[in-house]
Amino acid sequence: MGRPHLRHLGGLLFLAILGTFAASAHEARTDMPSTTTFLAFAAVALGMVLTPGPNMIYLISRSTSQGSLAGLVALGGVALGFVFYMLCAAFGITALLFAVPFAYDALRFAGAAYLLWLAWQAVRPGGQSPFRINKVPVDGPAKLFAMGFLTNLLNPKIAMLYLALLPQFIDPAQGSVLAQSIVLGAIQIAVSVSVNALIALAAGTIAAFLAARPFWMLAQRWLMGTLLAGFAVKMALEARRT
Repeated sequence: MGRPHLRHLGGLLFLAILGTFAASAHEARTDMPSTTTFLAFAAVALGMVLTPGPNMIYLISRSTSQGSLAGLVALGGVALGFVFYMLCAAFGITALLFAVPFAYDALRFAGAAYLLWLAWQAVRPGGQSPFRINKVPVDGPAKLFAMGFLTNLLNPKIAMLYLALLPQFIDPAQGSVLAQSIVLGAIQIAVSVSVNALIALAAGTIAAFLAARPFWMLAQRWLMGTLLAGFAVKMALEARRT
């Protein structure tokens, strides 16, 4: 199967996963985020996965040096890291929100500060593109998977997403905090895995395109920085839920 077909299938998979979660949220309104919350969190997850970080850099380095299949194997490890964070954070968030009265406000401001930091990292002078082709040692499937998992576990962006950003989209009035945490976590995993799969499949093409057109890389960085800064301001000004 050629790369164009793989990219097409990846796009269809992404839409199918989001459609499934949207349908579930619509049919089961109790214990589920609202449609607005669903779309807002999906937008934040998309903005963050498009912001260069350890996961993206590792997947791109493997895809450009060993091929798309190696990138997809590494992505499997990254996905397992997402699941680990989701389960730990979901149960932790449930206990925290009910045990500490002002935990929501603390997490909200921490999340807003982190989004502003990501926005600065995207637009700061001297920022570099992750799509640079570098020569790295060839790794086997087991090591690729393990390194993808460890890279995600040690990724501060993902840790902050689950510990500080996810709670901003949970409304106790909608039902179970635990159920909402798991649903939103699943949305983040679906968005991140789908986007990263497309990046792994197209890494070589993207690297060549951006190397010849530095303006587009600069435009991408400023677009992501602006979106993240906007989300940060909205989050910081949002009233505390009761």
